[in-house]
Amino acid sequence: MRKTTSKTANYAFALTIAALTLPISAVFDTSTIFLNAASWYVGAAIVVVIVLVGALFDMLGMAAAAARETPFHAMAAERVFGARRAIVIVRNAEKVSSVCSDVIGDIAGVLSGAGALAVSAQVIQAVEAHGWAPEALRIGITAVITSLTVGGKAMGKTIAIHSPTPIILFAARVWESFAVLTGRRDRHRQRKPRRAERGRES
Repeated sequence: MRKTTSKTANYAFALTIAALTLPISAVFDTSTIFLNAASWYVGAAIVVVIVLVGALFDMLGMAAAAARETPFHAMAAERVFGARRAIVIVRNAEKVSSVCSDVIGDIAGVLSGAGALAVSAQVIQAVEAHGWAPEALRIGITAVITSLTVGGKAMGKTIAIHSPTPIILFAARVWESFAVLTGRRDRHRQRKPRRAERGRES
């Protein structure tokens, strides 16, 4: 299985990820401010979506690290839709795992915590809690969101370790479908005859 070529490329990729994470995290963290103006049930739904997104991408990153190329080569020989994209994902497992788990997964975890605080503030305001009730509500809501985040990631990793092939194939099919819709796949196919014609001319 072919992996990343050099240490220099690995370090450059790590620095690129760190540089990209800063503005992405800032934008997403700023978006949590709008939760303060939304109703608590709207904010709760958004936080649940953030938790699910983090768990799904964490599962994808783990599946990329656990998957092997062999079954996808067999699928590619049978022209299974998305098989060639799956090979690309597996061959770049380190980068896929870093982006999905370390960037998107971790940012989603931070956002879910910030969102939990915003939702708890809305709930406290809605029920007009006083005394010890506000602190109890804040702790309870934060604990529930934390347990959902940790439990979702643990479940996703377990599924990814035992069934990495269908997960990677599904992700590859989504990628392939997006490439078809944007026309990138057609452009790639149009380049091949041109190269062949250049070879014949030479």
